Amino acid sequence: MSDQTARQTFRPLEELSYEEARDELVEVVKILELGQMSLDESLHYWERGESLAAYCERYLDGASKRVEDALAKRGQEQ
Repeated sequence: MSDQTARQTFRPLEELSYEEARDELVEVVKILELGQMSLDESLHYWERGESLAAYCERYLDGASKRVEDALAKRGQEQ
């Protein structure tokens, strides 16, 4: 599989739910742990894993902010 073909197999991050991104990250880690790819393929998957991890972190930060905002709003109403 060429590098260009491999890049086309990944869905854009903005199309993924948190759960889909997390599950894909788990799969990427499993694939990398096997160590059966070329260096270029490994780097490609590592880059995808880094992107997925950052996406999940941003998603969780946003969820945490929403909870904080809701709690602050509830505290103001009391």
